[in-house]
Amino acid sequence: MNAMSFLRLLTLLCLLPLAAAPALAEDNGNGDGEDSEAASEPAVTDYIELEPAFVTHVGQPDQKVEYLKAAVTLRATRETTRTAVETHMPRLRHELVLLFGEQTDLDRLTSPEGKQALRDEALRRINAVLEEQQTGEAIADVVFTTFVVQR
Repeated sequence: MNAMSFLRLLTLLCLLPLAAAPALAEDNGNGDGEDSEAASEPAVTDYIELEPAFVTHVGQPDQKVEYLKAAVTLRATRETTRTAVETHMPRLRHELVLLFGEQTDLDRLTSPEGKQALRDEALRRINAVLEEQQTGEAIADVVFTTFVVQR
């Protein structure tokens, strides 16, 4: 094999994966060529702001008064979730007011790990209310758009 033939073969081998890429992209892996149910549903991101922001006393009851202000936005992945959240807004806000008021360790609360733990617990409580009310809906994420602790 001469150098020119070798170069042509090498070029062909390099271009082969590029030629096959469109065919591979069309195959969703189930072997029958049909789109799966999950792939046929459009992806939705709906941000639902809980207004007004939450302001509550935090810390130990017998110590200096300290406050938490948190603006909370919920991320939903279905178009129908907003209606369920709006219907049960008083109960959802109640759960978050209780959660924020339970915070006594301000050093943990202001740490990244503490904020993440608070987000996780807020998500758990919100979804528990939506499940209890048999809405068939769930929130994907809780986002703090403002988070201030005044000491």
